[in-house]
Amino acid sequence: MPQVALHRTVRSWIGVVLIAGACWLTLSLQCSVADDTRPKTLIGYTEHRTNLPGGRLANVSTSRAMLINADGTQRRELAADVINQQGAWTQFAGWSPNGQTVIIGRGWESVENAQWEEEHKTFRFTPEGWLLDSLLVDVGAAKAENVTGVDRVSFYNSGLFFWPNDPTKLGFTALVGGVSKPFRMDRDGRNKTDLTKGINGFAYGFSSSPDGSRISYHENYQVYLADADGSHRRPVRTGHSFEFAPSWSPDGKWILFVAGEHYNCHPHIVRADGTGLKKIADRGGYRGVMEFLDVPDFHGGSSDLPVWSSDGGSIFFTAKVGDRVEVFRATLDGRSEQLTQSAADTLHYHPKPSPDGNWLVYGSHRHGARNLHLMRLSDRSEFALTQLRPGQAAMHAHWQPRIESSSTTQ
Repeated sequence: MPQVALHRTVRSWIGVVLIAGACWLTLSLQCSVADDTRPKTLIGYTEHRTNLPGGRLANVSTSRAMLINADGTQRRELAADVINQQGAWTQFAGWSPNGQTVIIGRGWESVENAQWEEEHKTFRFTPEGWLLDSLLVDVGAAKAENVTGVDRVSFYNSGLFFWPNDPTKLGFTALVGGVSKPFRMDRDGRNKTDLTKGINGFAYGFSSSPDGSRISYHENYQVYLADADGSHRRPVRTGHSFEFAPSWSPDGKWILFVAGEHYNCHPHIVRADGTGLKKIADRGGYRGVMEFLDVPDFHGGSSDLPVWSSDGGSIFFTAKVGDRVEVFRATLDGRSEQLTQSAADTLHYHPKPSPDGNWLVYGSHRHGARNLHLMRLSDRSEFALTQLRPGQAAMHAHWQPRIESSSTTQ
């Protein structure tokens, strides 16, 4: 072979090797270099340490609400000024419908209470030992507004959301007298109203239908549906002892939740009137809990729940395959497809579709670190969103909604 041709061949071979080395090896075994067309939007999430000695609080108190561009650039912390005492932290919790306001949780626990919890391996929620509020933060001004602290009804307020179809109202869950209850309030935090009408069951997983006319929650691990004011409450009859975390389909026709036994429950759907119950997927022995610490955790991790696709025609969920936890998609008639093909001991968690339905963000525990990844659903190409080291975690990702207009204050 002539020397010039040989040099040209060697250069070509080296170029192929360099390109292959530069590509991120995706779980779907696909490589995408130049065609990185990630959406031009923001993703909110929470970062924290996972391996600090001292138990749960030592690590949870490092939690910080974060924003990052979907292309992995401009990672930054939100509302850092509210971390103003030892044992305080923030968590990213959601968005306003117009994508201009962020919901964060601001928590605090005393060291003494945390030590008691570690010793007794259970939570002890008291006004002296705990404070959890839900705050609104303007993305542009980064100014935090503590709406659950206005006319306070509880020292423990979580699950804040903007009431669909009514920008003047908010929903949240408050711990009152040791019982968790769904509340509705005005946008400024006033006129807080208990929606359980004096019922003393422990309610959680509270959300509203897309048109704002109805609500769902689980109480004592049974799912209930009611009108927006809490009236006409009725249970969803499944025959299972454990029902958890109902969520409405985008068109409001179905409710998605897990049902079965604790740590052996699977995605089910039911119509908005409580009929048509169907199990649509199986988690393959997965307990449905993502361990988010590397040190012993008496609480046992974070619930890893199924979510609706953006068009409501399918769901995304995680299930066990051998020693891995993989991401799946299932249609409402129960046909499932596995989206990730992972190396041994990989654990995926918390999938969330983008508003346009073209992308999926999810967490993945690999090589000692818990990072966020994006998948382009059209070809299952994967991109790393965060680059945290072992002993760190990125959790609970939330896509910024599509910003259609800035004229509505939400």
